[in-house]
Amino acid sequence: MEVQATGNSPLYLFEKFEVGVIHLDAGRNVVAMNDFARKVLPVGEKQPFDKLVTSFHPERSKPKVNFLLDQASGCPVASSTPMTMIINIPEQVLLIKVTRLGDHLGATTGFVLVFYDVTQVVSQETPATADLPAPANLRLNRIPMVANHKVAFVDTRDVLSLESQAHYTRILTRDGFHFCNLSIGDLQARLDPAQFMRVHRCFIVNLHAVAELGREGSKTQIVLKGKHREPIPVARGEVARLREALGLLAKH
Repeated sequence: MEVQATGNSPLYLFEKFEVGVIHLDAGRNVVAMNDFARKVLPVGEKQPFDKLVTSFHPERSKPKVNFLLDQASGCPVASSTPMTMIINIPEQVLLIKVTRLGDHLGATTGFVLVFYDVTQVVSQETPATADLPAPANLRLNRIPMVANHKVAFVDTRDVLSLESQAHYTRILTRDGFHFCNLSIGDLQARLDPAQFMRVHRCFIVNLHAVAELGREGSKTQIVLKGKHREPIPVARGEVARLREALGLLAKH
């Protein structure tokens, strides 16, 4: 049976994805990779062959990659579904899947790491103006989230706030909280600064979702629209910038 992939169907988008494939041995050292992986990863600079796969990942991504491999290293039943993760690298967002390889006795002989460049799915180009060139990074218009080994996307218009959870981020929408395994710093670099502001080292808020700005003692706090009314702290150094963004201070 022939299946037609048309328009913006998932199959059509899947067909357009370029795929990177990396073969690891049981010790997590790089054995081989395909041409697309060579193009995306800094192979020429660090020559990762016969080295740990984390040797060519930035420091902030290493814990994520190790976690992914740790989970894939579990018993065959537990790891029957490939583990999935999103990693942000300069100018690209990669969706990574890892699965364990085993011999006829079920012993681990290595891993296959497959990644897709999903930048175009989650991003939109910021148009250039006469005075400012388009930024190198593409703006995110959808945030990727991972749950139950599946990737879902939430529109940035539906995001109320983002909260740092170490290397990961908790996303608040009107539907509740969601998990994103990009760091809050990765997301901040890709979100529209006219819509999202980092008001605290642990929080980014959607300025359109701010319902109240007030004080509790000496602390400034934000309350967002919707049913989740837990106040969000504002760092002292960000208060004036936030008030200006909300139209409460005249620009100088």
